[in-house]
Amino acid sequence: MITTKEALDHLLALTTPLPTETIPLSEAAGRVLASPAKALRDQPPFAASAMDGYAVCPESVREGDRFAVIGEAAAGHAFDGDLGEKQAVRIFTGAPVPTGARRVIIQEDVTVNGTEITVGPRVDKSSNIRPQAGDFATGAILDSPRRLSPSDIALLASMSYGTVAVTRKPIIALIATGDELVYPGEAPRADQIIASNSFGLKAMFDAAGADARLLPIAKDTLSSLGTVFDLAKSADLVITIGGASVGDHDLVGQAAANMGLERSFYKVAMRPGKPLMAGKLENAAMVGLPGNPVSSMVCGEVFILPMISRYLGLPSGPRTQVEMKLAQDLPENGPREHYMRGKTTPEGVMAFPRQDSSLLTILADADVLIVRPPHDPARHAGDSVGVIKI
Repeated sequence: MITTKEALDHLLALTTPLPTETIPLSEAAGRVLASPAKALRDQPPFAASAMDGYAVCPESVREGDRFAVIGEAAAGHAFDGDLGEKQAVRIFTGAPVPTGARRVIIQEDVTVNGTEITVGPRVDKSSNIRPQAGDFATGAILDSPRRLSPSDIALLASMSYGTVAVTRKPIIALIATGDELVYPGEAPRADQIIASNSFGLKAMFDAAGADARLLPIAKDTLSSLGTVFDLAKSADLVITIGGASVGDHDLVGQAAANMGLERSFYKVAMRPGKPLMAGKLENAAMVGLPGNPVSSMVCGEVFILPMISRYLGLPSGPRTQVEMKLAQDLPENGPREHYMRGKTTPEGVMAFPRQDSSLLTILADADVLIVRPPHDPARHAGDSVGVIKI
């Protein structure tokens, strides 16, 4: 068996960043910006009024100053003309400031008499003008790689990008294996169970930026496995679920070898998740996950999410751990790294008393994995432990 760090190193070595594609900006939320984006114009592209009021030339005005109103400027409709020292232009928020104007007197600070305004006693001291390029100038850069947030999308739009270059989503083929499995909605026999792992993993991988695809369930025969493997040939990553152990009906390794698998490793010193297999299958990476639902989901968190990050050109490596205080005592850990399902409480983090790798109800309630190194000594309430937030 190899360590989880060694296993992750092998998996990342099987993975390379994918090429880019150009997509409409309206479809780019959550995608990974592939190269720096340079602003194509200033923002704002002109000096703009920050308030409704009157644009005037003097930078400083006093109570009783009078100005003749000679025109109007609204958003999308600039005033076209010259502005004299004793003249004003009625202006609205977002409108271009007339040439020569150095301040906007807000409308609440003046008295209007026909086409003339008089400055009142409590005039605002602000210029109320947003300078040209006050947000960013032409050529300003939005760095990459980065997963595009809603704020990033708004910024790219204001930079005048209608389309954007993003890293292609990795295609992940998910193959559940086993005669005992049926998909949800089908009618299982009394000796069959529902293939839940595929759906949980697809949700996890899609949320991380992949395009995960559910393939037909492969039966416990080499011919069925070979047929489903053929359907996965366009994938960047092939993931099998179950069948990678050493039982008489665990045929994934043999079927993959028949397809030309170059195996990187088999078995990892962790719990849950020991029977993990990986290698290169033609142009794709392949990972054989354990069949127990919690084991497969934990391995997805620990190993597959970093692989997806690498495919997308994002920083990749071990999942970030944070230190949290224990809310309970924990016994000494065994020889394998243990990823205990846990929950945060006001007193700290606690591990669920039942850690069986078949219990999806426990995983659904968990919000952290408590990481116990091999042979970690007994821990006490108040001790700090490393956790992965899930």
